[in-house]
Amino acid sequence: MKKILVLCTGNSCRSQMAEGYLKHFAGDKAEVYSAGVETHGVNPRAIATMQADGIDIADHTSNNIDEYRSIDFDFVITVCDNAKERCPFFPSGARKFHYNFPDPAKATGTEAEIMEQFKAVREEIKKYSRNFIQENIA
Repeated sequence: MKKILVLCTGNSCRSQMAEGYLKHFAGDKAEVYSAGVETHGVNPRAIATMQADGIDIADHTSNNIDEYRSIDFDFVITVCDNAKERCPFFPSGARKFHYNFPDPAKATGTEAEIMEQFKAVREEIKKYSRNFIQENIA
């Protein structure tokens, strides 16, 4: 079984959404983890946005990259430029992928406008995750 790690800065939004979708699309063909170079807790808006699409990430936790040092990952996906720049060296043959998704946690405006940003980023991550699994796991 393939092991996938999704990395972001705080492991609160983008990496959590990607973990949810990658698990959904991979089924039992991959183990998916997410972590941050820092931990900021799982963003409640990310949870709500994912629930609106039928993916439950309410039980996810915000994890630090150091917690996964002993796992030999097949794939490491960074979902923001900051994580890519700060990504520690993994002594494994992990294939590295990168996509800089906008950070919905930085959205401003009314609650409805902020949630629209979360939804837009969710849709980008959903498409990326589906394609990633089709091209690398399925």
